[in-house]
Amino acid sequence: MSRIPTPASIDAAPAAAHEALNAIKAKLGKAPNIYLLAATSPAALEGLLALSGALGKGQIDAATRERIALAVANVNGCDYCNSAHTYVAKNVAKLSDDEIALNRDGRSSDPKADAAVRFARKIAIERGAVADADVAAARKAGLTDAELVEIVGNVAVNLFTNYLNEAFKTPVDFPAVAAKRAA
Repeated sequence: MSRIPTPASIDAAPAAAHEALNAIKAKLGKAPNIYLLAATSPAALEGLLALSGALGKGQIDAATRERIALAVANVNGCDYCNSAHTYVAKNVAKLSDDEIALNRDGRSSDPKADAAVRFARKIAIERGAVADADVAAARKAGLTDAELVEIVGNVAVNLFTNYLNEAFKTPVDFPAVAAKRAA
C-alpha cells in the first residue's frame, strides 16, 4: 500500500501536472503510477522529465539506458522500477530475456554496453566513489568522457525514481518482477 496517495488519474493529479501527464499518456498509452506519484509535486515531475528527456538526446542509446535502469533498480531493490524497465526493455528496446537477466546483474552481452552497465552499477553501489581503475576500464572499453558523464546522469535519474518508489511504495502497474537488492 502506498504511503502517500498516488493520484488515481490525470484529473486527480495537481492541475499544474496535467499537460506533462497527458504527454506521457500520449507517448505510452497511459500515465504510469510513477509519473502520477511524482506529479504530487509538479516541480518534481518536471525535474524528472527534464533530466530524462535531456539524457534521451545524449550519446547513450535507449537500449543501454534501459540496461542501466535495470542494473540500478536491482542494486536498490526497487520492484516498481525493475518491473517497469523489464517491460520497456522487452517491449520497446527489444532486449532478449537473457540480456535483461544479465542487465539486472549489472552486465550485458554487448561489450560496450557491458562496460556502461558495469560502470553504472559500480557508481550506484559505491555512491559515486568509483576508483580510477573503474574509469580506466570504462574508457578502455570505448566509452567517451561524454558517455561517462551521461552514465552518471542515468544513474541519478534512476536513483530518484528508485527512491521515490521505495520510499512511498508506489503500486506496481506493470507485470510484476521482483528486484534483487545488490547492495
